[in-house]
Amino acid sequence: MTRWLRRVGGLFAVLIALLGLMVGCNSLPQPVQPPPDETVRVATYNVHYIWLNRARGDWSVGDWERRKGPLQAAFRAMDADVVGFQEMESFGRGVAPQNLTLEYLIEQNPDYGAAAIGDPAVFPYTQPIFYRRAALTLRDQGWFFFSDTPDVIYSRTFNGSWPAFASWAEFEDRASHVFRVYNIHTEYRSASNRRLSTALVADRITEPASRMPVFVIGDFNAIRGSATLRNLEDVGVTFWPAQGSTFHFNRGLNLFPAIDHIGGTGGIEPVGETFSLRGKFEGEWPTDHYPVVGDFRLP
Repeated sequence: MTRWLRRVGGLFAVLIALLGLMVGCNSLPQPVQPPPDETVRVATYNVHYIWLNRARGDWSVGDWERRKGPLQAAFRAMDADVVGFQEMESFGRGVAPQNLTLEYLIEQNPDYGAAAIGDPAVFPYTQPIFYRRAALTLRDQGWFFFSDTPDVIYSRTFNGSWPAFASWAEFEDRASHVFRVYNIHTEYRSASNRRLSTALVADRITEPASRMPVFVIGDFNAIRGSATLRNLEDVGVTFWPAQGSTFHFNRGLNLFPAIDHIGGTGGIEPVGETFSLRGKFEGEWPTDHYPVVGDFRLP
């Protein structure tokens, strides 16, 4: 019995050591190289919602006060031309009159515009797409919900679960390249909802993709090779590897492959590797996901 306990204790010690190593490695700073010339840097980042009726605890208003400086540091570290955000939401009763994260990042970053937003009564504003004003001009924007009635705002998902949707924005760069970015967040609990959602996205991007390059980015809650992503691959979207985990449990724990992805249609050329930007910022985890970043040349 004593020998068995020693073996169990030894295995437990090894697991604790490995866990500590994962946390330590993922807490290290990760320097980001400047974007190469004549490229567009695209990023996706799930920043987690805020509970407006909670003063303390995880994801509360008090917790937001701790996280907002580190989140701003992470945003600037990406040095991206386009950033699609997910879960940028402050939950209150009904459609919340506030979006603390959106308001803060707009105030802190006057060199960026915020696309795919509007009056929340008619345009969902919890999946904004930030863009660098000096590099890009906003041409158009829109949304659709992952639902049997996709053009009805806040309609519930296919199985009646909470609303989930795609936001999109169309840009023109200084070299007159026109492209679209579709920013999506699929439900984490229901595989059928995820598959139906990306099937709808595949249908909606087909016509624009015949006229311009299209990026599809976001939190897919699915790994590469899954049926969720295959729906989009079947209509010509390529997903580039994110180089490791992207969801880390707000602890820096890399326990499964990436679920946040950057994809694009034919003609978009990746320059270097797409990567997840790991590490704490200002000594804190800004959220429970790492941002994913990539550099691309447009056709």
